[in-house]
Amino acid sequence: MTTNTSFAVLLERFFTQRLMQQRQASRHTISSYRDTFRQFLKFIEQRLHKPPSRLSFEQIDAPLIVAFLDDLEKRRGLSIRSRNLRLTAIHSFFRYAAFEAPAHSAQIQRALAIPSKRFTRTLVPFLTRPEVEALLAAPDRSTWSGRRDYAFILVAVQTGLRLSEMTGLKHENIILGTGAHIRVIGKGRKERCTPIAKATRAVLKAWLQEPQRGDDDVLFPSAKGQRLSVHGVQYLLNKHRRTASQVCPSLKQKRVTVHRLRHHGHGSSTSGR
Repeated sequence: MTTNTSFAVLLERFFTQRLMQQRQASRHTISSYRDTFRQFLKFIEQRLHKPPSRLSFEQIDAPLIVAFLDDLEKRRGLSIRSRNLRLTAIHSFFRYAAFEAPAHSAQIQRALAIPSKRFTRTLVPFLTRPEVEALLAAPDRSTWSGRRDYAFILVAVQTGLRLSEMTGLKHENIILGTGAHIRVIGKGRKERCTPIAKATRAVLKAWLQEPQRGDDDVLFPSAKGQRLSVHGVQYLLNKHRRTASQVCPSLKQKRVTVHRLRHHGHGSSTSGR
């Protein structure tokens, strides 16, 4: 590399060679890193009055990175956790640059030395067994959407799958019969098999016999047959929380999310009745 290394060239190689070819990073990781650098480039353009194409690598130093992170946190109200995620993306780029631009080792070392910010982890207010059972009793199972929502909540509670895993489930991920389980590709592209209880298996068996909506084989589709959006899932959980809170008033004070269904109280494995 020449001493006047182009930042744009390095950044492009980081995405195409490092992330996509070598690491085969997930779409989610690439999208998250792309958003980080899009924000970073806008910040640099405002600060240095230079378009990204004219930036040299030397200009991307530790003080500039810290100023960017502080701007995100103070002016844009980003949480410390999100700030740290942005820093992870930048650190990843600089680790790649260490091999591609060794002439800038000291500058790279200073960027990699920027520490993550500490933050207090808040405990997830879990749901109690009566709250989970009230939620499961809320959907009107005489309707298609009610049967879908019941099966969705039951699977989320029993398996502890993440939101993206729940909405991404397809018919082929459900293995019924002896040793019934749900097979998903989870975080870090690792395959995970989660056993399912007898009652849950019966609910899923009945659900799989429902007329299929849409062409994508999605297990819990929207009314139009598409994959449920994050907002769609939150809408259905809010709706059933309101109904359930009439018989279980403590739910009025709680926000119900898939994450909290994953962290429901000990001993709250449901019968699925």
